[in-house]
Amino acid sequence: MDVELVKPLPVPTPVSRPFWEGLAAGKVRIQKCDACGSWVFYPRSRCSCCLSDQLRWRDVSGNGTLYTFTIARQPTSPHFAGETPQLLAVVELDEGVRLTTNLVDVEEVDIRVGMRVKARFERVSRDITMLKFQPA
Repeated sequence: MDVELVKPLPVPTPVSRPFWEGLAAGKVRIQKCDACGSWVFYPRSRCSCCLSDQLRWRDVSGNGTLYTFTIARQPTSPHFAGETPQLLAVVELDEGVRLTTNLVDVEEVDIRVGMRVKARFERVSRDITMLKFQPA
């Protein structure tokens, strides 16, 4: 008997909630340290460079460059069995922050390290919008 698996979804925490709220509003929000000026991602309570707690959420462009990618032809988890191939990527935002994501709306043969990409917001539940990237 086949049982449909429910995909795991992120669970916003008090620290990460502004990031998820931004995605729901169609904005990419990243923390920036007021003490040293560093951009900080993943969301946290202290700067990864200077350990200051003076982090403030800032809207960023959502534009960036494909830093690296892989094409997963086998499901990365049973939850994603129907979604292969998966176009997994690391995108470097124009602000310098790198994040792990999925590429969408692109043919495999057209994917190139260094290609320009832009944010794409995909609502996956009432409470969660995922950040993906497509060619700019």
